[in-house]
Amino acid sequence: MERQFDLIVIGTGAAGSPVAYKCRQAGWSVAIIDSRPFGGTCALRGCDPKKVLVGAADIVDWTRRMKGKGVAAPNAGIDWRALMQFKRTFTEPVPESREQGYENAGIATFHGRVRFVDHTRLRLGEDVLTGRYIHIAAGARPATLGISGENYLMTSDQFLELEDMPREITFVGGGYISFEFAHVAARAGAQVRIIHREARPLEKFDPDLVEKLVKATEEAGIDLRLNAAVKSVKQAKGCLQVQVSTDGADESFETEMVVHGAGRVPDIDDLDLPTAGVQREKKGVSVNKYLQSVSNSAVYAAGDAAASGGLPLTPVASMEAEVVATNILEGNHRKPNYTAVPTVVFSMPPLAAVGLGEEDARKQGLKFKTNYADTSGWYSSRRVNLKHSAFKVIVEEKSGSILGAHLLGAHAEETINLFALAIRSGLKAADLRAMIYAYPTHASDVVHMLG
Repeated sequence: MERQFDLIVIGTGAAGSPVAYKCRQAGWSVAIIDSRPFGGTCALRGCDPKKVLVGAADIVDWTRRMKGKGVAAPNAGIDWRALMQFKRTFTEPVPESREQGYENAGIATFHGRVRFVDHTRLRLGEDVLTGRYIHIAAGARPATLGISGENYLMTSDQFLELEDMPREITFVGGGYISFEFAHVAARAGAQVRIIHREARPLEKFDPDLVEKLVKATEEAGIDLRLNAAVKSVKQAKGCLQVQVSTDGADESFETEMVVHGAGRVPDIDDLDLPTAGVQREKKGVSVNKYLQSVSNSAVYAAGDAAASGGLPLTPVASMEAEVVATNILEGNHRKPNYTAVPTVVFSMPPLAAVGLGEEDARKQGLKFKTNYADTSGWYSSRRVNLKHSAFKVIVEEKSGSILGAHLLGAHAEETINLFALAIRSGLKAADLRAMIYAYPTHASDVVHMLG
């Protein structure tokens, strides 16, 4: 059967759903398609369920840090099954709620994998859907690593559905997924390894703060192996055997579970983009400054599916969706604004960043001063017995503009938003220093981070 729409959206996450609703509100006929339960990565398989687990692990970590400092909770721990049951109260209602929302709005819903059959037509099973415009917001999937036994690796999606926490767990890759889940698993009682092929994990974050987080990670009992590449994974008796090459020397060890945390790529390989004349690159669909395909004017893309230049974050996907909806409805005139987008590793303690790092500022030829300090001796860290915390704030010398901020410590994920607001709004370091903050709060520390 063939059906025609003004707009077809591929993906029901943050990069797709707002476009469908905006165009439907304008009176357009709209269809939305997803091969997985409706809701997208963040609500079902990413940010939201992950933060539920991180919240429980953070309580355990805080309780253990305060042992002998006035808190006596010797049996504090994570009941993994109860925690997962609690997590599902957030995720399980989402698919039905999202689908009902689309239907109430008059948006046609479809389930399954689609592929292009020409520039504006998609095949879905026996059906062919035609759209004046097609918006690709298909999200991302774990990258193919090309190692022997890769099929034995568990994905981050599957980790978030674990019924029981294994005694031993190994994470491949030293990015934010591995660090966040490793910190949760360690507080849940597992013996944890992270295997990372480079000399430094979390490469996109400030190296000095990462070094301190590495110390906190190792003190949490996590075995972090750097300059180590996983060569193969194979089944052994009742476990998995992992072969690793570390600085050229091979070794093997046994573990109960291996989790893929070595990066994600756009989930667009099976869309048959060449048939639609849609150019792509490693980071996704090639788009212009309006998030329109550079080679097929009927196609737009956003979020993880687009090579847009934005960070692969839910707030960025949501912003890009608003841009796409405006440009589809009103003609191309709106561009995404990627200024001062904060990003966070929800480890224990959390690591947060916004704006430029020192290396990037140097590459741009900027003259700046760096305010950097270990804050483990500051009141805000001492009162919760946090041994590893620090900041680095980069300020342009002549203008006093804040170029970047990097935070490690309690509530860094919240405090970073103050710096993001300042950078995005053009506030100077002097403006933040002149602010009167509630005290004692982590935000009040900002004054002392600005020199």
